[in-house]
Amino acid sequence: MEKMDDILKNLPEKAKQAEPKNKALVKKLKKKKPKNLDDTVHALHQEVFSRIDCLACANCCKTLGPRITDNDIARLAKHLKLKPGKFIDAYLKLDEDNDYVFKEMPCPFLMPDNYCMVYEYRPKACREYPHTDRKRFYQALDVTLKNTATCPAVFEIMEQLNRNNAF
Repeated sequence: MEKMDDILKNLPEKAKQAEPKNKALVKKLKKKKPKNLDDTVHALHQEVFSRIDCLACANCCKTLGPRITDNDIARLAKHLKLKPGKFIDAYLKLDEDNDYVFKEMPCPFLMPDNYCMVYEYRPKACREYPHTDRKRFYQALDVTLKNTATCPAVFEIMEQLNRNNAF
């Protein structure tokens, strides 16, 4: 079995090579909006995540800057016993879309063993990532296409969707 470090090293290039077929699939799925898409993707999500250990990877926590909502700020600040303003000053910045994101990546709450220091209180974007188990999956197709270069599980789910050619 391939080591996670090797998988992550090769993932951006593999995602780039697969991009044309993945874009074609996304276009097709957006147009058709198949009724069984959620069930199909959710089944693949279960199967793929039974083999891929997020704690061995944590690439999302190391590379992606999630949008931090006001509710996230309130929840995290309370957990850390900080005033929301102090939490913002310590951990966040405004991005080009005027959304709060972490000042630096990897995530400041990612521990060396890839566990999350604030897991029970983590931002909504982190809770929902990688969106392959959500309802109305067709609404997340564009972000899923991007996530193939970050998340090995998303890459594998898209590979299987292409291979199965169920749509």
